[in-house]
Amino acid sequence: MDILEIKNVSKSFVNHKALIDIDLSIPEAKIFGLLGPNGAGKTTLIRIINHITMPDSGEVLLKGQRLNSSHISRIGYLPEERGLYKKMKTGEQALYFAQLKGLSRADALKKLKYWFEKFEIGSWWNKKVEELSKGMQQKVQFIVTILHEPELLIFDEPFSGFDPINTNLLKQEILELKRKGSTILFSTHNMASVEELCDNIALINKSKKILDGDLHEIKETYKSNVFDITFQGNFDKFSASLSANYQIIEVSNKNGNTTGRFKLLNETTTNQLITELLPYGHIVSLNELIPSVNDIFIKLVEEDIPNKG
Repeated sequence: MDILEIKNVSKSFVNHKALIDIDLSIPEAKIFGLLGPNGAGKTTLIRIINHITMPDSGEVLLKGQRLNSSHISRIGYLPEERGLYKKMKTGEQALYFAQLKGLSRADALKKLKYWFEKFEIGSWWNKKVEELSKGMQQKVQFIVTILHEPELLIFDEPFSGFDPINTNLLKQEILELKRKGSTILFSTHNMASVEELCDNIALINKSKKILDGDLHEIKETYKSNVFDITFQGNFDKFSASLSANYQIIEVSNKNGNTTGRFKLLNETTTNQLITELLPYGHIVSLNELIPSVNDIFIKLVEEDIPNKG
């Protein structure tokens, strides 16, 4: 089931078209990566989902209902530009935001104490926000975003400024939120995080969607039939015997082993390659090169081509 449907959404500012006929379906209890270069339109789309601005045309549906102001309490939004009041005490501010989200003071206080201890920032409860490091401020904002347990969470560059330990901590919490049933819309330029966390992705470029779908299926679609084979034996004789069905991209030698990178052509199978290779030696390993999200991102943005599927 899709928790969020974005149907033919367009938005313009003065003479700039920020979004052009965007269609997206975001499945429930999944992590959905919203990707694109700077200026592609991601932030505008996020602002529309949060009811901060309205589309010129099209609509956004939350669980089948047209998005309206009453739905905002069911959404948690962590913006890239953090919004804490620097002169206000940390705990007092977190309590204030929690109550704005509809929690009673008693419930908010109980939940905040739990999360402050979990994130090891309990000692900062009575400190002003300006006394906290950027990472600690981000922890506070993350806590405030998730505290009211919204159905849909939107994280815009959530790991910005975090060290590796705290980045990993936040990733584990995001995965736990998904396990408990939350849907997460996740916008980032960190493609390694997309690989680790996302079930589905969409790529927006020049205000248009150029790709979306299941992450695993997209990577399968864009693989290029390239394999690395590590081999012990007479690689020169093997390569001299190869037919036009194979292209050797590069070869390297290390510790008595030869590793060749092959592109299989004309619907040639790996079994055929192995059969041709075996008379000349021993195969140590064979690995297909699946493109990373970063590879696909760069390829499509540079070429600006539509989805192959």
